[in-house]
Amino acid sequence: MTKFFLVLHVLAAIVAVGPVTVAASMFPPGARRALADPGDQRAAETLRLLHRICRVYAGLGIAVPVLGLATAMSMGVLGDAWLIASMALTGIAAAVLLALVLPRQEELLEAVEAAAGADATTEVAATTATTTGTNGATGAGAAGAGSATGIAANPRATVRLAMFTGIFNLLWATVTILMIVRPGSTTGA
Repeated sequence: MTKFFLVLHVLAAIVAVGPVTVAASMFPPGARRALADPGDQRAAETLRLLHRICRVYAGLGIAVPVLGLATAMSMGVLGDAWLIASMALTGIAAAVLLALVLPRQEELLEAVEAAAGADATTEVAATTATTTGTNGATGAGAAGAGSATGIAANPRATVRLAMFTGIFNLLWATVTILMIVRPGSTTGA
């Protein structure tokens, strides 16, 4: 039964945590591209997809610690220091993802969508101004684009998100190392 739980635990970690780490790492540069070119619908769609991957697989990721506990109980190692450290780091990683990464992704996604809406308004205003011969609408549309993106469009927001994502990934890498090179391992490593 131990091997069965271990296989499920490892598969869950690969299938659930792997996509989150990759998608979360791809999000900040994608957000920078989308904010730089608000009219790029493909960049906005990519961000929506990356955020959805992070949300869905974060939910599926609950299977990893559940199966890990089942494996630890069947191995009789629940009190081992390496396992306690791994569980603590897993909890911290989950907190970073839920409290710092996902909310900031949502904020940036909203900023990208607001910028795209403001960009569309600017284009319509520019077209109207060209056909009617007035330039007042173009100026108002451009001001709307700048104010619609607000604080979330600040380049620092993507840098902070990248930092939190890096912390999340580093925590999972540490947990993985603890799982492979655990003190007192029977593998002789």
